[in-house]
Amino acid sequence: MDILHLVDRLELLITQSRLIPFTAYRLVDEDRVLELVDQMRLTIPDEVKKAKRIYRERDRIIAQTHEEADRLVALAKEEAEGLVQRDAISAMAERRAHTVVERAQRDAEVVKTEADEYVVQVLGGLEANLMRSLTVVRNGLDKLDREKQEAAAAANSEQDGQV
Repeated sequence: MDILHLVDRLELLITQSRLIPFTAYRLVDEDRVLELVDQMRLTIPDEVKKAKRIYRERDRIIAQTHEEADRLVALAKEEAEGLVQRDAISAMAERRAHTVVERAQRDAEVVKTEADEYVVQVLGGLEANLMRSLTVVRNGLDKLDREKQEAAAAANSEQDGQV
């Protein structure tokens, strides 16, 4: 039985009992009052136990809630650190990529410069070889032309001597 119900019954018993005239006293049925008091004695420990149980349950729920909150905060911190690390890794990768691109551009410029120098050197050598060949060809043509003129002059001289 609920303790509040028993208190209500006790109050009703007192208010319904007879007033002693010209006093603030009432005549109460002792057996009924003692019966209610006994019921209260039995009910109060149950109520106290129930209250203690509810209090312990409340403490357990609060502790569980704190643990869950701590776990969520730890997860949030871990996730935030992961995001920061990913951002840091991304920034580092971007810097590294930029460095690699710059190095590749410098290397390409060096290769282009060296290739241009090589082409100039090869073309210069080819030009020199062509010039020597051209000189040999011209000398050969000049020699043939001279020999032709000498043969023509000799033939003319022979013809002049026969005429």
